[in-house]
Amino acid sequence: MSTSSDSKTGKPGATVREKIRAQYAALTQSERKFANALLANYPAAGLASITIVAASADVSTPTVARMVQKLGYKGYPQFHRALLRELEATVSGPTQRRANWASEVPATHLLNRFVTAIGQNIEQTLSNIDTTQFDEAVQVLADTDRRLYLVGGRITRALAEYAFTHFQAVRQRITHMTSSSATWPHYLLDMEAGDVLLMFDVRRYETNLQRLAELAAERGVHVILITDQWASPVATVAKHTFHCWVEIPSAWDSNISTMMLLETLIAAVQEENWPETRARYERLDEIFDAARLFGK
Repeated sequence: MSTSSDSKTGKPGATVREKIRAQYAALTQSERKFANALLANYPAAGLASITIVAASADVSTPTVARMVQKLGYKGYPQFHRALLRELEATVSGPTQRRANWASEVPATHLLNRFVTAIGQNIEQTLSNIDTTQFDEAVQVLADTDRRLYLVGGRITRALAEYAFTHFQAVRQRITHMTSSSATWPHYLLDMEAGDVLLMFDVRRYETNLQRLAELAAERGVHVILITDQWASPVATVAKHTFHCWVEIPSAWDSNISTMMLLETLIAAVQEENWPETRARYERLDEIFDAARLFGK
């Protein structure tokens, strides 16, 4: 690739990806459709003939031709050669997609530092999950004979709400507890032995959540805790505890590994009772259609 300054981006040796980003606002709707298809499978989606890449993106060949000219190429052949040169300069392997964009900024850039830290967090989280414990927790969460309660703290209440939104579609008998601890005695009043309390608690650990867990456990409630690597005090009464690594280069901890674990739990519970869950989804869609909440 040329080392001269690129007229479309102002950067020397700009990649095709950078040019698309720089010109995206100027592209038509059909040109954006091709651009999105290319970026979703970069650079492979642009390495075939113009007719093939146009058909794969469900656009016309003139659309592709116009877009590459907007990016500063004389025609599709020059565009194609630019992608091939990028591919030759890229290290092959499972890290290829990250290397494509990571190479565009220094390793010290915050984006790269974040991605590195998040990747390490996910690896640490996965390596410390006991699959037997995970499967046991799924069985408990999927058991509709048990009422499921969900609660989070100051930061993690967003995770509890996200879990509720999905679990509510997957199964019945589920309660999202408010974040106000003053209301919790009302929920405890209705909790019965065998019910499940899914809790989220990360540093700084909240004493009211610990007390709630203790009172629930005294009533025979099955407590499942999702926490960080240092472990909330709730772990002392939880039947199942999952640790998620959360440190990133920020004053705040990350919820990405926690969300990864949560979404895996939701997917596993969905599959545990799939016939019933599928029927529930279908009924829910019928209600959405009747209420006309979403456009078609």
